[in-house]
Amino acid sequence: MTSKQRAYLSSLANGLNPIFQIGKASLTPEIIEAIDDALEKRELIKVSVLKNCIDDPREIATVIGERTHSEVVKVIGKKMIFYRKAKKNSKIELPN
Repeated sequence: MTSKQRAYLSSLANGLNPIFQIGKASLTPEIIEAIDDALEKRELIKVSVLKNCIDDPREIATVIGERTHSEVVKVIGKKMIFYRKAKKNSKIELPN
């Protein structure tokens, strides 16, 4: 993914609210599955890490990216943005 594409996706995610929160239990298989489903439906999602989670947000983002086969667009503080092109009915067109 190019920096231009990252910037574009980051600007699209600007108005999004986090739809998942990673808490004390950190990453569970249920959270990974729910994020995977959300990526298929929305393509671009935002996830936040709560203060009571002791894991590093960058490490969490890397694990989520690997397990859901998605791109980590950006990690800012305790917020993460993920993108994965939908298999059917893709809505977001990335710039070249």
